Amino acid sequence: MTRCTRRRFLAGSAAACALAGTAAADTAAMPRYPVGVCDWMILKRQKLGAFKLAAEIAADGVEVDMGGLGDRPTFDNRLADPAVREQFLAEAAARGLRICSLAMSGFYAQSFAERDGIDRVVQDTIDTTVAMGAATIFLPLGVRSDLVAHPDLRPAVVARLQEAGRRAADAGVVIGIETALDAAGEVRLLDDIGSPAIRSYFNFANALQNGRDLHAELRTLGADRIRQIHASNQDGVTLEHDPQIDLGAVRQTLDDLDWRGWLVIERSRDAADARNVVGNFGANARHLKRVFQKD
Repeated sequence: MTRCTRRRFLAGSAAACALAGTAAADTAAMPRYPVGVCDWMILKRQKLGAFKLAAEIAADGVEVDMGGLGDRPTFDNRLADPAVREQFLAEAAARGLRICSLAMSGFYAQSFAERDGIDRVVQDTIDTTVAMGAATIFLPLGVRSDLVAHPDLRPAVVARLQEAGRRAADAGVVIGIETALDAAGEVRLLDDIGSPAIRSYFNFANALQNGRDLHAELRTLGADRIRQIHASNQDGVTLEHDPQIDLGAVRQTLDDLDWRGWLVIERSRDAADARNVVGNFGANARHLKRVFQKD
C-alpha cells in the first residue's frame, strides 16, 4: 500500500500522495486521469455492492461515503469496524478498483460551520480514510454553510477548516472542499485557511450552473489548489450529449495546467432514463475514458 506519511506530505510529494490507493493498488499502473463514481449516487452508500456495480460501470474507483449523519454524534459509519473495512478492501482489490476518496456527504444538508462536535466528525473521517488506504476526503460546504448566501459564517468556516487541516496534515491526507464561491473567491478562502491539507474539490456543475467560464475557473485555481474533480453537470443528459461542456477542451486545459488526478462522476443522468444506474454512469465513465484516457 502506498502510504502518504506526514513527512512526505509536508515535503510536498503531492503526486505520490494524490493517487494513494487500496492495499492491492499498483499506483504505477494508474492513468493520469482515473475515473471514479460516488457510491451514494449509484445508490450503494457504504454497501459492498458498490464495487460490483462500479466494475459494471467500468469505473477505475469508488468515492465511498462516510454514511448518514442526522442527529448522531458522528457518521453512521460501518467502516469503523475493522472486519467490515477488510471486506471492502478485499472486494475493491478483487475487482481491480481503488478507493479514490472518502466523502462527508452529510454536509450537503448540515452546517459544517455550526454543528456541535465537529472535531469528532472530522477525526473519524480522517481515521477511516487512513484505514482505507485513501488520501483524499470530500467535504461539501452545502446549503447551510454556503458562503455566498451566508458570508457571516466565513470566520467559523475558516477556523474549523484550519483545525481540520491541522488534523489532516498530521495524518497525511487532504480535505477537498466544494464551495459555492467562484474560483477567485475560493482562492481567497484557501489563502485565509492557509493549510496545505485543505484544497479545492472542483465541480464542473458549480461553474456551469452559475454561468462561469469553466476553463477560466480551472486556470484561476491552478493545479496545486485542485485536489479532485467531480466531473459531471446537472442531470438532464449524459456527458457525451451535454452542449454545455466540451470535455476535449477541458482535458486540454487540465493538460496545460499539468494537473493529474481523479475525475469522479456525480450526476449527468439522462432525464428520460434517470433510474438506469448502469446506463447513465456507464455512459459517462466510457465517455470520460475516451476523452481523458485515449493516450
